[in-house]
Amino acid sequence: MSTITNTDAGKHSATPGSMFRSIWENRGVIWLLAKRDIQSRYKGSYIGLVWALINPLLMLLIYTFVFSVIFRARWAADAGESRTQFAFVMFVGVIVHGMFAEVVNRAPGIVLENTNYVTKVVFPLQILPVISLGNAIFQGLAGTVVLLLGMILSGGGLHWHALMLPLVFAPLLIMMVGIGWMLAALGVFIRDLKQTTMFVTTALLFLSPVFYPQSAWPQQYQWLFLFNPLTFIMEQSRQVLIWGAWPDLLGLLLYSLAALGIAWLGYFSFQRLRTGFADVL
Repeated sequence: MSTITNTDAGKHSATPGSMFRSIWENRGVIWLLAKRDIQSRYKGSYIGLVWALINPLLMLLIYTFVFSVIFRARWAADAGESRTQFAFVMFVGVIVHGMFAEVVNRAPGIVLENTNYVTKVVFPLQILPVISLGNAIFQGLAGTVVLLLGMILSGGGLHWHALMLPLVFAPLLIMMVGIGWMLAALGVFIRDLKQTTMFVTTALLFLSPVFYPQSAWPQQYQWLFLFNPLTFIMEQSRQVLIWGAWPDLLGLLLYSLAALGIAWLGYFSFQRLRTGFADVL
């Protein structure tokens, strides 16, 4: 009996409804593969998943030393700002950028890494970028745990507004999976795309308000921040985690609508291009 492949499965629906339905119906597979993906990253190491906490802690210490000790950077003009406070404010941006970079950098090669799903069996290929999103969420969660523990141990305490962090992250995650779908599809045909995304995400690390506030940019270039998808989420994450204030709910609503549009565009692109995957793999 011949094996049915993904390209033989007929026309793949690309409607917004099928996008949500596909994720919901395959939630079990997504959970299992995401868990396996996370475990494989630390497989063979002596302390296993503990590295998920050690890595962000080491990053926090290194970035803090470089920017607050060597460059003597300050987030605010207030001379009384401590290095610890600067480190926490900065680390929020590092967490947001890290999640984004995890999905974007991996997306162009994720189908290439799983060619057996394309050519041998019927498999919901559209969930592959969602699986990588699960890894990004895990990394972001580990970083957030380190941040919250640091805030507690430093004596600063926590704000109850921190409970709203999932609300702030949600639209970014939606947008990330949309970008992931688009890059995953294009990466099958354009093999140099992975090198491009690595450059872009590295550039975004320094062009986003990670190590400095948005106000540090010259006034005539402030409009460029409107095209940076990370700026708004970084600022709102600091609002709830560091400053203990309500997020911009209207801004989050508008961001969510834009994120849903990007998600559907990415899903539509993936579903339309997937029929040609087997021809080039």
